[in-house]
Amino acid sequence: MTSFDVRALDATTWPDFAALVERHNGVWGGCWCMGFHPEGVGRSKTPGQNRSEKEARVREGRAHAALVYAGATCVGWCQFGSPDELPRIKRKRAYLGTAGDPPQWRITCFFVDRAHRGSGVASCALGGALQQIAALGGGAVESFPEAVDGRTVSGSFLHNGTVAMFEQHGFERVRPLGKHHWLVATVVPGER
Repeated sequence: MTSFDVRALDATTWPDFAALVERHNGVWGGCWCMGFHPEGVGRSKTPGQNRSEKEARVREGRAHAALVYAGATCVGWCQFGSPDELPRIKRKRAYLGTAGDPPQWRITCFFVDRAHRGSGVASCALGGALQQIAALGGGAVESFPEAVDGRTVSGSFLHNGTVAMFEQHGFERVRPLGKHHWLVATVVPGER
Protein backbone atom coordinates (compact mmCIF):
# COMPACT_ATOMS: atom_id res chain seq x y z
CA MET A 1 0.00 0.00 0.00
CA THR A 2 1.38 3.37 -1.04
CA SER A 3 1.42 6.10 1.58
CA PHE A 4 0.17 9.49 0.48
CA ASP A 5 0.55 13.07 1.66
CA VAL A 6 -2.06 15.78 1.17
CA ARG A 7 -1.33 19.44 0.47
CA ALA A 8 -3.52 22.41 -0.37
CA LEU A 9 -3.65 23.72 -3.93
CA ASP A 10 -1.99 27.13 -3.86
CA ALA A 11 0.70 29.07 -5.72
CA THR A 12 3.44 26.82 -4.32
CA THR A 13 1.74 23.56 -5.37
CA TRP A 14 0.39 24.87 -8.69
CA PRO A 15 3.32 23.41 -10.71
CA ASP A 16 2.60 19.92 -9.28
CA PHE A 17 -1.13 20.22 -10.07
CA ALA A 18 -0.33 21.50 -13.57
CA ALA A 19 2.07 18.60 -14.19
CA LEU A 20 -0.66 16.08 -13.29
CA VAL A 21 -3.19 17.78 -15.56
CA GLU A 22 -0.68 18.00 -18.41
CA ARG A 23 0.17 14.26 -18.05
CA HIS A 24 -3.53 13.63 -18.75
CA ASN A 25 -3.97 15.99 -21.72
CA GLY A 26 -5.75 18.70 -19.74
CA VAL A 27 -8.17 16.22 -18.09
CA TRP A 28 -11.59 15.55 -19.64
CA GLY A 29 -10.85 17.31 -22.91
CA GLY A 30 -8.91 20.23 -21.46
CA CYS A 31 -11.19 21.14 -18.55
CA TRP A 32 -8.37 21.94 -16.13
CA CYS A 33 -11.00 21.50 -13.38
CA MET A 34 -12.80 24.70 -14.43
CA GLY A 35 -16.18 23.14 -15.22
CA PHE A 36 -17.74 23.98 -11.84
CA HIS A 37 -16.33 27.53 -11.52
CA PRO A 38 -18.44 30.48 -12.75
CA GLU A 39 -16.36 30.73 -15.94
CA GLY A 40 -17.15 27.12 -16.83
CA VAL A 41 -15.86 25.37 -19.93
CA GLY A 42 -17.36 24.98 -23.36
CA ARG A 43 -16.88 24.94 -27.08
CA SER A 44 -15.76 28.56 -27.12
CA LYS A 45 -12.99 27.91 -24.58
CA THR A 46 -9.62 26.37 -25.40
CA PRO A 47 -7.69 24.18 -22.97
CA GLY A 48 -5.16 27.02 -22.80
CA GLN A 49 -7.85 29.46 -21.66
CA ASN A 50 -9.05 26.97 -19.04
CA ARG A 51 -5.47 26.54 -17.78
CA SER A 52 -4.92 30.28 -17.60
CA GLU A 53 -8.21 30.89 -15.75
CA LYS A 54 -7.48 28.07 -13.28
CA GLU A 55 -3.98 29.35 -12.58
CA ALA A 56 -5.30 32.88 -12.00
CA ARG A 57 -7.91 31.53 -9.56
CA VAL A 58 -5.26 29.52 -7.69
CA ARG A 59 -2.79 32.41 -7.44
CA GLU A 60 -5.59 34.72 -6.22
CA GLY A 61 -6.79 32.19 -3.60
CA ARG A 62 -10.12 31.66 -5.41
CA ALA A 63 -9.73 27.91 -6.01
CA HIS A 64 -9.52 25.16 -3.40
CA ALA A 65 -8.41 21.57 -3.68
CA ALA A 66 -6.71 18.86 -1.66
CA LEU A 67 -3.80 17.52 -3.70
CA VAL A 68 -2.60 13.98 -3.03
CA TYR A 69 1.09 13.17 -3.39
CA ALA A 70 2.96 9.89 -3.77
CA GLY A 71 6.42 11.04 -2.83
CA ALA A 72 7.12 14.26 -4.75
CA THR A 73 4.51 13.59 -7.45
CA CYS A 74 0.93 14.88 -7.35
CA VAL A 75 -1.31 11.90 -8.21
CA GLY A 76 -4.82 13.22 -7.56
CA TRP A 77 -7.08 15.88 -6.17
CA CYS A 78 -10.44 16.72 -4.68
CA GLN A 79 -11.87 20.14 -5.56
CA PHE A 80 -13.98 22.00 -3.00
CA GLY A 81 -15.17 25.54 -2.41
CA SER A 82 -18.12 27.69 -1.50
CA PRO A 83 -21.26 27.57 -3.69
CA ASP A 84 -20.26 31.03 -5.00
CA GLU A 85 -16.84 29.64 -6.01
CA LEU A 86 -18.39 26.48 -7.53
CA PRO A 87 -21.92 27.36 -8.70
CA ARG A 88 -22.02 25.19 -11.84
CA ILE A 89 -23.22 21.73 -10.80
CA LYS A 90 -24.61 18.79 -12.71
CA ARG A 91 -28.25 17.75 -12.17
CA LYS A 92 -29.00 21.34 -11.13
CA ARG A 93 -32.73 21.15 -11.88
CA ALA A 94 -33.19 18.17 -9.52
CA TYR A 95 -30.96 19.88 -6.95
CA LEU A 96 -32.86 23.18 -7.02
CA GLY A 97 -36.26 21.47 -7.02
CA THR A 98 -36.04 20.72 -3.31
CA ALA A 99 -33.05 22.79 -2.18
CA GLY A 100 -32.86 23.89 1.42
CA ASP A 101 -30.37 26.30 2.92
CA PRO A 102 -27.16 26.49 0.90
CA PRO A 103 -24.12 24.88 2.51
CA GLN A 104 -20.90 26.69 3.32
CA TRP A 105 -18.92 24.20 1.19
CA ARG A 106 -19.38 22.06 -1.89
CA ILE A 107 -17.20 19.18 -3.12
CA THR A 108 -17.48 18.99 -6.90
CA CYS A 109 -14.86 16.74 -8.45
CA PHE A 110 -12.01 14.31 -8.11
CA PHE A 111 -9.27 13.26 -10.45
CA VAL A 112 -6.80 10.42 -9.98
CA ASP A 113 -3.75 9.71 -12.13
CA ARG A 114 -4.49 6.64 -14.23
CA ALA A 115 -1.47 4.83 -12.74
CA HIS A 116 -2.88 5.25 -9.21
CA ARG A 117 -6.58 4.47 -9.65
CA GLY A 118 -7.93 1.93 -7.19
CA SER A 119 -5.25 2.66 -4.59
CA GLY A 120 -7.22 4.96 -2.27
CA VAL A 121 -6.18 8.32 -3.73
CA ALA A 122 -9.74 9.66 -4.02
CA SER A 123 -10.57 8.73 -0.43
CA CYS A 124 -7.33 10.31 0.77
CA ALA A 125 -8.18 13.46 -1.22
CA LEU A 126 -11.67 13.61 0.30
CA GLY A 127 -10.21 13.28 3.80
CA GLY A 128 -7.71 16.03 2.99
CA ALA A 129 -10.46 18.31 1.68
CA LEU A 130 -12.45 17.82 4.87
CA GLN A 131 -9.36 18.68 6.95
CA GLN A 132 -8.81 21.83 4.91
CA ILE A 133 -12.48 22.77 5.32
CA ALA A 134 -12.11 22.35 9.11
CA ALA A 135 -9.03 24.60 9.07
CA LEU A 136 -11.01 27.20 7.08
CA GLY A 137 -13.74 27.32 9.72
CA GLY A 138 -15.83 24.23 8.93
CA GLY A 139 -19.53 24.19 8.24
CA ALA A 140 -22.10 22.32 6.20
CA VAL A 141 -20.62 20.40 3.24
CA GLU A 142 -22.47 18.84 0.32
CA SER A 143 -21.56 16.78 -2.71
CA PHE A 144 -23.16 14.79 -5.54
CA PRO A 145 -21.53 11.33 -5.75
CA GLU A 146 -22.65 8.31 -7.71
CA ALA A 147 -24.08 5.10 -6.26
CA VAL A 148 -22.28 2.22 -7.97
CA ASP A 149 -23.55 -0.77 -5.96
CA GLY A 150 -24.39 -3.70 -8.21
CA ARG A 151 -23.06 -2.15 -11.42
CA THR A 152 -19.75 -1.65 -13.13
CA VAL A 153 -18.57 1.92 -13.67
CA SER A 154 -15.17 2.93 -14.99
CA GLY A 155 -13.16 4.86 -12.41
CA SER A 156 -12.27 7.39 -15.10
CA PHE A 157 -15.93 8.48 -15.18
CA LEU A 158 -16.42 8.83 -11.40
CA HIS A 159 -15.47 12.51 -11.26
CA ASN A 160 -17.95 13.04 -8.38
CA GLY A 161 -16.71 10.02 -6.39
CA THR A 162 -18.90 7.26 -4.99
CA VAL A 163 -21.64 7.41 -2.38
CA ALA A 164 -19.90 4.61 -0.44
CA MET A 165 -16.67 6.63 -0.21
CA PHE A 166 -18.53 9.68 1.08
CA GLU A 167 -20.41 7.56 3.62
CA GLN A 168 -17.06 6.23 4.89
CA HIS A 169 -16.16 9.86 5.61
CA GLY A 170 -19.34 10.56 7.58
CA PHE A 171 -21.66 11.92 4.88
CA GLU A 172 -25.32 10.94 4.82
CA ARG A 173 -27.63 10.62 1.84
CA VAL A 174 -30.07 13.54 1.65
CA ARG A 175 -32.01 12.76 -1.54
CA PRO A 176 -31.51 11.25 -5.00
CA LEU A 177 -30.55 13.48 -7.91
CA GLY A 178 -31.43 11.25 -10.81
CA LYS A 179 -31.01 7.54 -11.34
CA HIS A 180 -27.60 7.00 -9.72
CA HIS A 181 -26.47 10.30 -8.14
CA TRP A 182 -27.24 11.48 -4.62
CA LEU A 183 -27.01 14.71 -2.71
CA VAL A 184 -24.96 13.86 0.37
CA ALA A 185 -24.12 16.14 3.28
CA THR A 186 -22.24 16.41 6.54
CA VAL A 187 -21.17 19.12 8.97
CA VAL A 188 -17.47 19.63 9.58
CA PRO A 189 -16.52 21.26 12.90
CA GLY A 190 -14.19 24.20 12.48
CA GLU A 191 -10.72 24.34 14.01
CA ARG A 192 -10.89 28.09 14.60
